[in-house]
Amino acid sequence: MRERIAKLTKRTVDAAQPAAERYILWDSELKGFGLRVETSGTKAFLVRYRAAGRKRLVTIGRFGQLTPKQARGMAQETLASVRRGHDPVDERRKERDALSVAELAARFLTEHVDAKRKKSTAGHYRSLIDCYLLPKHGGRKAQDFSRADLARQHLSLQDRPYQANRLLAVVASMYSFGETHGLVPEGCNPASRIERFSEARRERFLSTDELARLGEAFRRFEKEGQFGMSIAALRLLLFTGARLREILDLRWEHVDLERGLLLLPDSKTGQKAITLNGPALAVLQSLERMGLFVIPGASSDAPRADLKKPWTAVTEAASLHGLRIHDLRHSFASIGAGAGLGLPIVGRLLGHTQAATTQRYAHLDADPVRRAADAIGATLVAALDGDAGATVVPIRKRGG
Repeated sequence: MRERIAKLTKRTVDAAQPAAERYILWDSELKGFGLRVETSGTKAFLVRYRAAGRKRLVTIGRFGQLTPKQARGMAQETLASVRRGHDPVDERRKERDALSVAELAARFLTEHVDAKRKKSTAGHYRSLIDCYLLPKHGGRKAQDFSRADLARQHLSLQDRPYQANRLLAVVASMYSFGETHGLVPEGCNPASRIERFSEARRERFLSTDELARLGEAFRRFEKEGQFGMSIAALRLLLFTGARLREILDLRWEHVDLERGLLLLPDSKTGQKAITLNGPALAVLQSLERMGLFVIPGASSDAPRADLKKPWTAVTEAASLHGLRIHDLRHSFASIGAGAGLGLPIVGRLLGHTQAATTQRYAHLDADPVRRAADAIGATLVAALDGDAGATVVPIRKRGG
């Protein structure tokens, strides 16, 4: 390739004519700044520099899209960047090869979530990524996906605060995985410092009247022979406080009727033992063993997928609109807390690994605050009724 030297101005660039082979016209004032002229007549500004002992050539832009003055300014910035230790060619190559958000998500799901999370958790992660993240941002470079981009999407889901917050958590985990494995630069996690939406707690505790209606619905469907073992499964959920999948995935080999335990090898919180009370034992003893699972599904060797249909029928029959299956677990806990059993015991029955998880039932705990309030109230009522035996603590007067 032939090379020439001249001051690159609009006049000289306009005058540069194509030749039989392409050539470069180097600027006489700014070393490394040049104009490449193709045989077709196309003209492009470029910069030549040396990095790590090797010559590099980077194209700035075409003449017509850039004026010589604009190109000169860009060349000066590029050369200044090289002096600071940067290599624009290498950086462009890295940017070109950088993973997209979709590619990072695929590796995150395959190498981390599927390998280290439960199947249900993995399904939830995949659903959030497929439904919300990829349609809007899947094609972008992962390192260019900014906090502002994610914050706008989070805000757009304000009518679904739970989903919005779970999306932030999944993106945070995905970028943490990417940073750990060198897939994205350190410190580019877009989920950092985005404020989560407040989430209203959705616990509902069944009252005595509601429990009576629920029991009546159970008996009605059992008498009519509807839903088979599904009603037994619902009774077990209520009597044990177990999670839905802990009962539906329960195998007979994990049931110890003699010691009154369900010995679960795996659950949301890992290996777990559920203590069976009398009603739960009675339900289990009444069931016919029809395969591997206590509540079999379509085949005797597969668990039941869900209880949606029988649960809908039961709640409609009992006029318990909006009640969720998980509220049976909350009701189990609320009765234990209200009976003064203490939150640590209730937490153990539920299989909580963190005391803070059980703390949501603190306002129901009758030990010791409620008993103290009852004792004070009883003393005051007795005194008002003229019971001479009542113990009344006098109020001390100020300054007396």
